[in-house]
Amino acid sequence: MAIDGGLASLSESLWTAATGTYMLAVVAYTGEYAFGKNGRIAKTSAAQASVRQPALVGGDEPGPASQAPEQPRFSAGSVESGNAAGRRWGRAAVWLTVLAALFHAGSVALRGIAVDRVPWGNMYEFTLVVGLMATVTWLATLVKMPQLRYLGLFAMMPVLLVMFLAGTLYTKATKLVPALQSVWLAIHVSVVAVAMGILLISAVITMLYLVRARIERHAAAGSAPTRFATLGSRLPVAASLDKAAYRTVAFAFPLYTAGVIFGAIWAEAAWGRYWGWDPKETWAFISWVVYATYLHARATAGWKGNRAAYINLLGFGTMVFNFFVVNIVISGLHSYAGLT
Repeated sequence: MAIDGGLASLSESLWTAATGTYMLAVVAYTGEYAFGKNGRIAKTSAAQASVRQPALVGGDEPGPASQAPEQPRFSAGSVESGNAAGRRWGRAAVWLTVLAALFHAGSVALRGIAVDRVPWGNMYEFTLVVGLMATVTWLATLVKMPQLRYLGLFAMMPVLLVMFLAGTLYTKATKLVPALQSVWLAIHVSVVAVAMGILLISAVITMLYLVRARIERHAAAGSAPTRFATLGSRLPVAASLDKAAYRTVAFAFPLYTAGVIFGAIWAEAAWGRYWGWDPKETWAFISWVVYATYLHARATAGWKGNRAAYINLLGFGTMVFNFFVVNIVISGLHSYAGLT
C-alpha cells in the first residue's frame, strides 16, 4: 500500500494543533498555580491571616507549631474550593489538556493509517507516543486525585517540551525497514513507550519532591530558604511527593520489564539470539537495573527521601541517554532513528 500523503499531512497539522493547545494549557495551569487556593495570592493571604491571629487564651503567645508555614493539605473532596479565579484557570487548563490530547492522539493515529503500520517506527513517532502516554497518565491522575490539578504546570511543561522535541526529530512518513516489519514492533515498542511516559511523570514528581524537601529542611533548621527553594512552599508536603513518585515507578516498572522481555523474544526471532549486548540492549538493561535498585532499596532498606530520589532520576537519565545517544550517535542493530 502506498503512503497516503494527505493523511500524513493532516497528521502533521494535528501535531501543530496539539502543540499549540498544550501551550495554552500550560498558560492556564500557570494561572491556577498563581491564583488558586494553593497559589501565591492564597499563600500570601494565609500568611497575613496568621500574623493577625490573636494570642491564645491566658495571654500565651502562639507556639512554633502555630507559626509554621501552612502546608498544602489535601482531602478526598473536590478541588473546587479555591477562589473563583483559580477555579476558572484550572477548569480551562484541564479542558485544554483534554483537547490537546485528542489532537495528539489523532496525529498519532493518522500517521499510522497513512503508512499502514503502527505509528512508532522511528524517533519522531516514538517521541509522540511517549508524550501522549505522559498526558494520559496526568489526566488519569486527575481523575483519581483532582486536588492535584494545580500542579499541572509541572506535569504538562515536559510534555510540551517533548512535542517540540518531536518536531526537531521529524521524519517523513515512510514504510518500515524490513527488520522492523514484525508484530513484535506493535507489542515491544508500545509497552516501552507507555512505561517511559509514566516514568516521565515520576521523574517530574521526584524533581518537585527535591524542591519541596529542601525548603522543609531549611524550615526545620530555622534558616531562611534559598530563593529557588521558596518555590516549594506551594507544593504538597515532601513525604506525599516521595510516595507518589515511588508508586508511579512501581506501576511502570513491570511494564518496562515486560517490554524488555518482549524485545528479547523479538531479537531471537529476528537475529537468532535473545540477547547480544547490543548498545540498545545494554542500556535498556542498565535502566532496568537502576529502577530495580530503586524499588529494592525502598522495599528492603527503607530508603526514602533524597537518596531514593537521586536513584529515580538516574534511572530516567539512563533512559534518556538510551533514547538520544544510543539511537543517534552509537551504531548498532537498533539504529532506526529515521534521521538523515
